[in-house]
Amino acid sequence: MISSPNVGAMIVRVEPLTKARALRGPFDYLVPEGFEPVQLGDLLEIPFGPRRLRGVVVELPGRSDLAVEKLRAPIARLDGGISPELVELARWTAAHYCSTLARTLGLVLPPGSAGGSASKPRRRLLVAPVAAPAAPRLGPKQRAVLAALAEAGHELEASELQAQVGVDRASLRRLAERGLLGLREERFDRRPKTLAIGRAAGPIRLGEEQRIAVDRICDAIDGHAPRELLLHGVTGSGKTEVYIRAAAHALGRGRGTIVLVPEIALTPQAVSRFIDRLGDGVAIIHSGLRPGERADEWRRLREGRARICIGPRSAVFAPVSELGLIVVDEEHDSSYKGDGDPRYDAREVARVRAAAAGAALVLGTATPRPESWREFERVTLSERADGSALPPVELLDMRGRAGAGGPLHSETREALVRLRHHGGRAMVLLNRRGWSPHIECSDCGTAVGCSDCDVSLVMHRQVARLACHHCGHSQPVPSRCGVCGSSSLARHGTGTEQLARTIAELVEPVPVFRLDSDSVGAAGGHAAVLQAFGEAPSGVLVGTQMIAKGHDFADVRLAVVIDADATLRFPDFRSEERTFAMVAQLAGRCGRGTDSDARVLVQTLAPGAGAILAAARHDAAGFLSDELRRREQLGYPPFRSLVSIELGAEDHRDVAAAARAYQAAIAAALPTDSILLGPAPLLRVRNRHRRRLLVKSPSAEREGAIRVIASVVAELAATAVGRRAAVAVDVDPA
Repeated sequence: MISSPNVGAMIVRVEPLTKARALRGPFDYLVPEGFEPVQLGDLLEIPFGPRRLRGVVVELPGRSDLAVEKLRAPIARLDGGISPELVELARWTAAHYCSTLARTLGLVLPPGSAGGSASKPRRRLLVAPVAAPAAPRLGPKQRAVLAALAEAGHELEASELQAQVGVDRASLRRLAERGLLGLREERFDRRPKTLAIGRAAGPIRLGEEQRIAVDRICDAIDGHAPRELLLHGVTGSGKTEVYIRAAAHALGRGRGTIVLVPEIALTPQAVSRFIDRLGDGVAIIHSGLRPGERADEWRRLREGRARICIGPRSAVFAPVSELGLIVVDEEHDSSYKGDGDPRYDAREVARVRAAAAGAALVLGTATPRPESWREFERVTLSERADGSALPPVELLDMRGRAGAGGPLHSETREALVRLRHHGGRAMVLLNRRGWSPHIECSDCGTAVGCSDCDVSLVMHRQVARLACHHCGHSQPVPSRCGVCGSSSLARHGTGTEQLARTIAELVEPVPVFRLDSDSVGAAGGHAAVLQAFGEAPSGVLVGTQMIAKGHDFADVRLAVVIDADATLRFPDFRSEERTFAMVAQLAGRCGRGTDSDARVLVQTLAPGAGAILAAARHDAAGFLSDELRRREQLGYPPFRSLVSIELGAEDHRDVAAAARAYQAAIAAALPTDSILLGPAPLLRVRNRHRRRLLVKSPSAEREGAIRVIASVVAELAATAVGRRAAVAVDVDPA
């Protein structure tokens, strides 16, 4: 039966905000006459069975398949709705990444609104002096208030006066009633703090290549040229300046901009440069903000008081209206791929959002992904903006040097000692945390492993504990083997903690700074380390790949990559790409300015590896050409698409049964030319046994394969077998 509401009432379709995969909405509700006006994207409180839930209006169908008398009414309309454009973006994200609409709506809603804990706007009371107040009899605190206002000569916050003279708000209101001061209340935005780190960079004169790039992007914003561009600029070529000029152009056209950066805590320079140049119209959104700051920044964007949003991958869903430009800086970075559900790729979401808005999309990097290199029209910045040359890269062969001189090649040690005598800065990258990544009994060969994961525990000497980098389990460092009782426990390998200690002994008294997730646990810790390194007359920054992410420091005379080929040993088709990017990006931090003595040292067991040789030549084009040929031969992206289906359960029998069910259902429905691999066992993590299926499809069959997988996941999630194992679908796994 299809029914229409009575006159004055309306039917809306609402998606309840729940994470349960088995619950699939949306559901029809009847908005009665006299209820607040309801629009697409509004946030409602709704009755759902015996519970009250929050939900988003995702359709305005006008009719329902149910009788009107069976439809329930919403309880209330809430603050925090979203635009129809963001509803559609959430719908596309759910379909493309085989997730639920409820989960993707959670990405586009205001911070905290889905769970009922959204931060309310903050208001402050301002106290103004009166030009010629009367002089009645006043108490000491009242006289102190008027004196403070007279001295300031402008409005002061009530909280400031309270701290200064100990007056309360009631006393201020009494003084206002007597005409001795003025009071007014205003909304107050809680703003994130930013730090200016590294080389100062005000407005600069554009080089010829930069000018061409700015003009090309501005034409795309105005609709006079293709709207998708890859800005391939060598490290230090001034890509940020190009972004700022393009964003200013979009503002001049009344349009907004979203700038995505890999990790906001590691890119404070780019953020501060945008704010310095474009002012209060720039908002920052990321998960590290305080709840009030994040909510206020979201409101400034939603209300149009800020037109430029900067943030990590989640900022692609920011409520920027009239979008004219989306920038994805360092587009090669794997942090743009989400690791929750949905496992969305912010680069792909940005592409869809830009197309829907008629906006320009600019992907910028010195080390493009092969997919981007092949697909997008390119604009090139081939030289550094300051005229300096890219530094020479020397490969140091570590073969046959086990145990000789520790983790550092003799050439590296000599270069660090020279730095101690002559000054300057060095950056040393080792992509392993901790002191030693592996502890093993010398007598029986047993490795000290995690009780909940199939991995070794990593020793952290500073806290005297072993830690699992997968689940967070930690325990004291043992004195004896737990199997045979031997006290002969050997530590193997070197992590950043041990490397920093070794280098500190070499370069003393030059300070050594460590940048990894262990050393910067508190909010703002990354920026504090970077600021200290930038302000020191000389110093060495030791860390994981964090240190290679877009930093711009003067006088970096030495860059070192330790164990550069480690990523090549990963069983991953992207290992060559990641190795090239890591080496090339760190090399690009070195020699900015006019320092002709800058050098890059790459320690490796594979000095003949193609990715490492190409990075040493600063040859992105050559590497990408070879990598695309290799991928075409092996059937990997961008020539075939991949979708991973990962299953997990505490009982290995449950995950095995679920894997068999998914395998059978997907195989029966896949398009003809698609291939299903697996299920393959994965390492146990967080005490969950895991299996993985992998679908490889021709590009033309990609969407069909995704629809098949989404349908199978929705069907099996409601069955007994499916409920016993968690499922995560990863489209285009990183």
